[in-house]
Amino acid sequence: MEGGSFGAGRAGGAIDPLDFLKQPQTILRATTWIFSIVVFGSIINECYVNKDSQDPELHCIFNENESACGYGIAVGIIAFFGCVFFLVVDLYFQQISSVKDRKRAVLLDLGFSGVLSFLWFVAFCFLANQWQRTTMSKGASQGADAARAAITFSFFSIIVWVALAVKALQRYRLGTDMSLFATDQFSSDPNAAYPGYPSGSGIESTETYQSPPFTETLDANPKGYQVPAY
Repeated sequence: MEGGSFGAGRAGGAIDPLDFLKQPQTILRATTWIFSIVVFGSIINECYVNKDSQDPELHCIFNENESACGYGIAVGIIAFFGCVFFLVVDLYFQQISSVKDRKRAVLLDLGFSGVLSFLWFVAFCFLANQWQRTTMSKGASQGADAARAAITFSFFSIIVWVALAVKALQRYRLGTDMSLFATDQFSSDPNAAYPGYPSGSGIESTETYQSPPFTETLDANPKGYQVPAY
């Protein structure tokens, strides 16, 4: 993109909502936003169950491990708000006039996507492990579909967040390619000679400056003073 930096055009350009929605990055963010809702929504609504009809207390369906449910909910909520934040950043990214600010935004996106990829990987492993150790009861059977959905979409979230990290890395590398900003100063012909230094009027002076020769000859008898002979 001519005059662009970090995958966006010149600052102040018009924003086309339809083009913005069609961008792969926007589609990926919307997808992982939905996945986060499925994960923490399933855990909150259906993954706290009674062991039996005589026990009114609710327990986490994942091997009665409250940490498993809490971790899944926490990662889902972080991903939810993170997607909303970066969707807003993407929407107004082209309005950022400073190249340094654009670089910071892309690096923040890269770091956040990498961290969320790792958190979702931990969530998938944690939930899957605890689900394998779960003793099936009447309450666990009722919430089994929600538990499997949380595990499945945790796995899908890993893939999408890794894809977002890759997109952010591509934008960062594109922004650091200085050839984007040098196309107007160099010839398109790779065999063309490099332009020389301008010579001004083109007339060179025939007069050359010559420094006087260094001499050690001094006035041997300043002010009539004679050196006495010995």
